[in-house]
Amino acid sequence: MDLSIFATPEAWISLLTLIFLEIVLGVDNLVFISITTNRLPPEKQHIGRKLGLAGALVMRILFLCFASYLVHMTASLFTVNLGAYSHGFSVRDIVMLVGGGYLIYKGISELIDVLALTEIKAETSEEHKARHLIGLPQAVGTIMVMDLVFSIDSVITAVGLAEHLIVMILAVMIAVFIMMIFIDPISNFINSHPEMKILALVFICAIGVLLVLDSAGIHTSIEVLDMHMEKLMVYFAMIFAVVLEFIQMAFNSRLNAWKKQLADEAIEEAVREAEGGEAPAKVGEQARARVDAAIENAERLS
Repeated sequence: MDLSIFATPEAWISLLTLIFLEIVLGVDNLVFISITTNRLPPEKQHIGRKLGLAGALVMRILFLCFASYLVHMTASLFTVNLGAYSHGFSVRDIVMLVGGGYLIYKGISELIDVLALTEIKAETSEEHKARHLIGLPQAVGTIMVMDLVFSIDSVITAVGLAEHLIVMILAVMIAVFIMMIFIDPISNFINSHPEMKILALVFICAIGVLLVLDSAGIHTSIEVLDMHMEKLMVYFAMIFAVVLEFIQMAFNSRLNAWKKQLADEAIEEAVREAEGGEAPAKVGEQARARVDAAIENAERLS
C-alpha cells in the first residue's frame, strides 16, 4: 500500500471531493436503511442501523475493487433492435438494469405496505405485527444488497475522479462513519413523519427508473457536474418536494399551536364566568361551545 500519494495535493482534493459526493449520493441509502430497520423490533433498530451501515461499507469496498473493471466493460454483449431504437447492452448496462429494476421493485413493495397501513396495524394486532416485522439478518442483508444498487453511480463517479484505490476506499470509510452519526436522527424523523417516508420511497423508485433508462442508453446528452440532466431534475424535484413538505409541517405546527391557544382562552373565560356564580353545568356547556367555535374558526381561516 503506497501512502506516498497523500504527499500530493491532488490526492487530498480527490479525497475531500469523494467524501462529499459519497455523503450526498448516500442520502437515499440512509433513507432506505431507516425504512428497513423500522421493521425490526424497537430494541434491535439501533444495532440494525449500525450493522447495516457496516455491511454496506464492506459491500461498497468490494464493489470499488470491481468497479475499476466495470467502468471499462462497455463492449456490447448483445444488441436490441426495435425499429427506431437500437442499443447494445454491455456488462455495465446489465448491472445497472438489474439494480434499477430491484430498486423499483423494493420501492413499490414498500409503498404498498405503507398504503395498506401495515405498520400501523402491526402496533395493534399481533397477526399484523408478525407479518410486518423482519429479523436482524434479513434487514442487514437487504440493506447490503440495496447499498450495492445505490452505490452504482457513486462508485463509478469515484473511479472517474480518483486514480488510486486507497483514496476511494478511505473516502468511503470516512463517509460511512459520518453517516453512522446521523442515521438515528434521520430514522427517528422519517418514522415520525409518514409523508416523508412516502416521498423517500417515490424517490427510490425514481432512481431505479433512471438506472433502467441509463442502462438502455436513454438519456439526454446534457451533463452538469458529470450527471445527466434528467438525474439532476429528479434530485431537484425531490428537494423541492421536501422543502414544500417542511413548509407544510411548519404551517400545521403553528396552526395547532394557535388552536390550542384559542381553546385555552375559551376555557379561561368560562372559568372566570364560573367564579362569577354561574351554574357549573351551564359553564361547562359554554366552555365546550367556545372551544368548538374557536377550533372551527381556526380551521376555516386556515
